[in-house]
Amino acid sequence: MPQLDLTDCVVLWGPELTPFWCDRLVVEDGLIHQIERRQPCITIDAGALVVMPGMVNGHTHMGDSCLPDGATGMTLEQGFFRPDGYKYRELEQRSEAELLQHMTDHLRYMTRTGTIAHLDFREQGVYGSWLLQQAAEQTGVRSLILGQFNELPFTAEELQSNQVGLKDGAIAELTSILAIADGFSESTMNDLTDAAWQQVYALTAKGQKLRAIHCLENEGYRDVSLAVTGRGDLERALDLYHPDLVIHATVANPAEIALLSKHRTNVVLNPRANANLGLPLPPIAALLQSDATLLLGTDNGLLNSPNLFAEMDFTYKVAKSQFGDAVHPAPVDILKMTTSNLRHVGIPDLHGYLEPGLPADLVVLNFHQPHLCASRHLIASLITRVTPDDVLLTMRQGRSLYQSAISTP
Repeated sequence: MPQLDLTDCVVLWGPELTPFWCDRLVVEDGLIHQIERRQPCITIDAGALVVMPGMVNGHTHMGDSCLPDGATGMTLEQGFFRPDGYKYRELEQRSEAELLQHMTDHLRYMTRTGTIAHLDFREQGVYGSWLLQQAAEQTGVRSLILGQFNELPFTAEELQSNQVGLKDGAIAELTSILAIADGFSESTMNDLTDAAWQQVYALTAKGQKLRAIHCLENEGYRDVSLAVTGRGDLERALDLYHPDLVIHATVANPAEIALLSKHRTNVVLNPRANANLGLPLPPIAALLQSDATLLLGTDNGLLNSPNLFAEMDFTYKVAKSQFGDAVHPAPVDILKMTTSNLRHVGIPDLHGYLEPGLPADLVVLNFHQPHLCASRHLIASLITRVTPDDVLLTMRQGRSLYQSAISTP
């Protein structure tokens, strides 16, 4: 029996996410077995079931989902910097059971909002990576875990001198993290020395692990790096660490955007989190015009709900304001940031688009709802009007992670 068999629906087809009326979509054995396309469409008159790729959240911190809105009124440094930031002090006090329950609940909420996978910056060393692995196994969500050291492996004096590399104990901890996690990400380039970053690159490259880093979240990231090493944090990251993902780029200047473009870097934007912290909004319009590949993330669980529909809505409207016209960006360019742009990251089991033969990573949306049924621009409505209540099914590799009743009026 097919795991899913839909008729007379709309499917967003291929990497370009083109909407097509389809006579039939069939999922069997975890794969998209059949998509019978009819004709492309951009409007609907009397509702439809709309099938889109399952979304991937490009940047989360599920560990602090136990602290919703706990950092309200705090600066980035007060809330999130080690060793004394609010997040790290609070995480130390939480039991394993409490942390696991909150992570599991939030992963299930992600499936409720059409997300099948996420790239998570996981604090608490080996233990933290293991804990998220347990939550992912319970929910079926694909958690790509990027571990970090439990404690910073350098003193302030060692960081200032920028002369020493990782000691044996830190190398052993990193090796243990990488045995569990999908990759590594320390918080900022300023948390390790240049020599240490080269060691991290060598170990992650040897193990074919992902590398990610927060860059240019505020001016301080660049300023501290310049003062200690003579180079900004982004330049150091690209030269020493070769990250698969650069997170934030909130205060990237034209020269830094050009550098991201030159390297065709995968950049994960987090506009709602930046706004929540009172930081500048990222240069979305300029980055969309570059050769960088853009993804979207919701960032810390204590700052935002992990709802990519809310993130796309906010991002689209900020980008339109930055472009300063009614034309740009195309709504599909924002949708690609949560779906088909993922193919540039090179994660073998995540493609971000729908075609026969690919894994059945998909979401079914109820466009029979009154606020959606007469959409004049289906993709624009998808990124600005869809709510969690409109999600009928979230499926990963043919497995239902969330399901409501799939029916038509």
